[in-house]
Amino acid sequence: MPGFVLALLVAAAAAHAAPAAPTAAAPAAPAGQQNAKLLSDYLDNLKTLRATFLQTLADANGREIDRARGTLIVLRPGKFSWMIHPEPAAASPGSAGAGGAGAAGAGAASTGASGAGASAGQLMVCDGANLWFFDRDLQQVTVKPVDAALSATPAMLLSGTVDVRRSFTITDAGQRLGLDWVLVEPNGTDADFRSALFGFAHADLKRMILEDKLDQTATIIFEKIERNGPVSPSEVSFTPPAGADVIGAPRR
Repeated sequence: MPGFVLALLVAAAAAHAAPAAPTAAAPAAPAGQQNAKLLSDYLDNLKTLRATFLQTLADANGREIDRARGTLIVLRPGKFSWMIHPEPAAASPGSAGAGGAGAAGAGAASTGASGAGASAGQLMVCDGANLWFFDRDLQQVTVKPVDAALSATPAMLLSGTVDVRRSFTITDAGQRLGLDWVLVEPNGTDADFRSALFGFAHADLKRMILEDKLDQTATIIFEKIERNGPVSPSEVSFTPPAGADVIGAPRR
């Protein structure tokens, strides 16, 4: 199961809603932690999310090895759909395999936004009880109970199934590229990524940069974003298609 796919989900937390105005009673963020508070406030006010994104994957030498477009849908608490389609023009020999492990897995979910790859790519769905991964190319479905499939990943952070302050260290990462950055690092050793950077502009999440244990780096740039809009439960549920091989057993 490509764990980094889960990591990228967190990326979908992008939004265009303005942050709530601070109140006199609200405690000020500690010096040097103003950016870190951006992420906490963002997640506290997140109920649903719908976003499209461009994702690129670079190897340890900074060479782009994969490019894809995708769609993320989140329904808190605990449900999401992550879809992605590869863009063949940016693919290189061996890049197809990258999507199956490590940071490349970040793109392991596919969107119907691009007609060319409508039957290719991957789809990952967490329905609150089980995590489903559907590889369209292989016509193969893998399923695990959510508590067995998700470790300390950003996906858990975004979907509200984990205590952010307990499972992650969140620190201010300064400013660059016109964005305010927050660094998220898992506290445990079982996480699927080494670090995740969240880039905010005017309290809206615009970009994510994730580094996996293979020294691959995935960059997600959010495009069309709708925060706290309507999301149907059917959009974050999954039924294996007829004829697909199913590995694992879902929790009923």
